[in-house]
Amino acid sequence: MHYVLGFDGGGTKTECVLMDGAGKILARSISGPSNPSRVGVELATREIEKAADLSLLEAQVERSEVAAIAAGLAGTGKPEMKEGMRASLVAAFPGAAVSIFTDLEIALAAAGQGPVIVLVAGTGSAAIGRNAQGEIWRTGGHGPRLGDDGSAFDIGSRAVARAMKEREQQGTDSSLGGKILEQCGFASWQELQKRSTAEPDSVFPSVFPIVAAAADAADAGARQILLQAAGELSSLVNAVAEHSGQGREKIRIAKTGGTVGRSAFFDAQLDAALKRVLPQAQISGLQMSPAEAAARAARY
Repeated sequence: MHYVLGFDGGGTKTECVLMDGAGKILARSISGPSNPSRVGVELATREIEKAADLSLLEAQVERSEVAAIAAGLAGTGKPEMKEGMRASLVAAFPGAAVSIFTDLEIALAAAGQGPVIVLVAGTGSAAIGRNAQGEIWRTGGHGPRLGDDGSAFDIGSRAVARAMKEREQQGTDSSLGGKILEQCGFASWQELQKRSTAEPDSVFPSVFPIVAAAADAADAGARQILLQAAGELSSLVNAVAEHSGQGREKIRIAKTGGTVGRSAFFDAQLDAALKRVLPQAQISGLQMSPAEAAARAARY
């Protein structure tokens, strides 16, 4: 029997699904980040291999038995990056057919058939839509230097900037600021600043869960940051709705990404923001995980 592997990779983690020829899922696994634009092709490939080996070990399947793999990876929008990842995975999985998609393309596949707008709110942020004619429009996903408004990276960086400013003005850390330092393991803001300058992806996205928990505990500063993020994410969806020519009545929106489902406050504010720009929207999650959608794509 032949097997296929599907991957969903971003700036924080990689999810893997191992599927047999009949479409049955045999194993799932998670490893580290595999966005090649952030971590490089070599490290991205290494994390994909790590996730694959975990699933293969669980199902007692040899790598040589894998007939095809498909990976939906953030950071592969440029043709040269997509081809670089494809060549690297061809070398890592000899004999297997390799397909590379962007994370947005695979999220759209995971949303099911018909007109839909998918909001991806993870380490980065973007939206992609498909209208009734099958035409596709996307916005966002340009990375932290050019955008990613409302993403975990953006929320974390805003929270750190706010906490550092409060420390300077008040001479003491705010409740949120103290939690950021403690839970991220930094002895001082200078230490955090030094690390974030050298390795911003290792700092800012990890601050998001701290902000999310603080917002659920009614921290006013955390709630203000998440309210702003919700508005920015809804603007991405609205831009896709405007430009894709979709009817605005009863439009379907599917949410996905690492910030979704982590905070009751943020989920509620995001839904409210989406309803403000698209009052008749039907809001839901994806019909399947992006990694499963990638595995299904690998079968064909």
